[in-house]
Amino acid sequence: MTTSAIKSLYEEYIKEMQTIADLRYAAGVLQWDQETYLPPKGAPIRGQQIATLSEIAHKYFTDEKLGARLQELLAGDKLSAGEKRNVELTWQDYSKQKKFHSSFVRTLAEAVNKSFHSWMEARKANDFSLFANDLARLIELKKQEADMLGYEHHPYNALLDDHDKGATVQLLDGVFSAIQQPLKELLGKIAAQPPADDSFLHQHFDKDKQWQFGLQVVKELGYDMEAGRQDISEHPFTTNFNSQDVRITTRIDENDLSNMVWSCIHEAGHALYEQGLPLSEYGLPLGEPASYTIHESQSRLWENHVGRSRAFCERWLPILQQYFPEQLGNISVEQFYKGINKVQPSLIRTEADELTYHFHIKIRYELEKLLIGGTMNVNDIPGYWNEQYLQLMGVKVPGDKQGCLQDVHWSHGSFGYFPTYSLGSFYAAQFYHYANQSITNLNEHIKQGNTTSLLQWLRSTVHQKGRRFTSEELCKDICGETLNIEYFTGYLLDKYKDIYKF
Repeated sequence: MTTSAIKSLYEEYIKEMQTIADLRYAAGVLQWDQETYLPPKGAPIRGQQIATLSEIAHKYFTDEKLGARLQELLAGDKLSAGEKRNVELTWQDYSKQKKFHSSFVRTLAEAVNKSFHSWMEARKANDFSLFANDLARLIELKKQEADMLGYEHHPYNALLDDHDKGATVQLLDGVFSAIQQPLKELLGKIAAQPPADDSFLHQHFDKDKQWQFGLQVVKELGYDMEAGRQDISEHPFTTNFNSQDVRITTRIDENDLSNMVWSCIHEAGHALYEQGLPLSEYGLPLGEPASYTIHESQSRLWENHVGRSRAFCERWLPILQQYFPEQLGNISVEQFYKGINKVQPSLIRTEADELTYHFHIKIRYELEKLLIGGTMNVNDIPGYWNEQYLQLMGVKVPGDKQGCLQDVHWSHGSFGYFPTYSLGSFYAAQFYHYANQSITNLNEHIKQGNTTSLLQWLRSTVHQKGRRFTSEELCKDICGETLNIEYFTGYLLDKYKDIYKF
């Protein structure tokens, strides 16, 4: 085939992929609206609308003509490296999606919509039983999905691979086993010291002032408000429809400042990644993030390595004091730094400190393995959850809303996602270490309110590469080595020795 013929064929492939992207992102807009502004009575029809678009997109993507076109492109040798990688990754996706019937895709989308709304009702009533039947249906569908995809050793591996290619139960069991003892030992050393005082965070903070402060922070971090917006939702999240339309949400507790501030920074980290993806690759794999794990590495890097650093406190505490002079006027940078990094086992994952956070993830990971493996009944979730929180962290769960209903993920059918939070945190520590080596006086930049150098480093090392690499391949490309959790444990030890003086 001639070069011009290959070029023409590739352009047809791009057109098809962008049509499919248009359909998927149209469904995404409806989902964003569902979680922000949709009136309650609109829920049933909204589910139908999303399911219809999902089904149509799936039919387009699994059309035999697209498969033939991909095979023809793969057989040629006149594509550039980037073009070839796009086609290779699309073929992988195509082969996976061909395993699903359109009717299954529609059924799953409808079940997710129903499940999300029953989760919302269950949270309001603090009653897991209102969510249980819809969740059980969703879990059965995810088991069917695992069977359709195929797996080795454990059905959960099929779902893990969908969130982070190459991730397995064997890998995660090893990672959690390796990290648990160092975290427990560090927690023991911290518990032996006087607790950090974070009481200043638990005063009354006006909702509107918190909102304005949050916007100021995410804008300075580099979030482009002309290519995004922030809203309120039950659970903070980030969604995108292209790199020029990336939206974040937050939630505000007027009696807990930390609830809003660090969820804003976390979601901004996700959004900065999406806004940094190459627009020229819209609809193609190289215009998509590497994995959900790498996505979480970006949000956790900004939330913790930047947002909980002493340099960040030096920059932002004086500004916060202008917003809340009565509450924070007498708080020093050192008090603020120690308070926002207080280590204490707690109920809510999104509010957890950097150390105990991973106990939250481990509990969810183990629970998902049991559910997808078919060895636990949905009705046993609250009891298992409460028992594990008491056993692993010594925390007594007062009710379902603060327990097994706190996260939105299961209502979305996102089984296999939770481990990406821990893996992403470990990658974040490794990436930040190398960023700090590459950028002269990075802490001083952050102290001065200048995070441009860090964002540019992430743009070139992570964002602009799209989905070219798997998580492990990207890590090796950036760091010269694959994931090494010693960067994370070393970071925590250095940080908490400084704060707790042990």
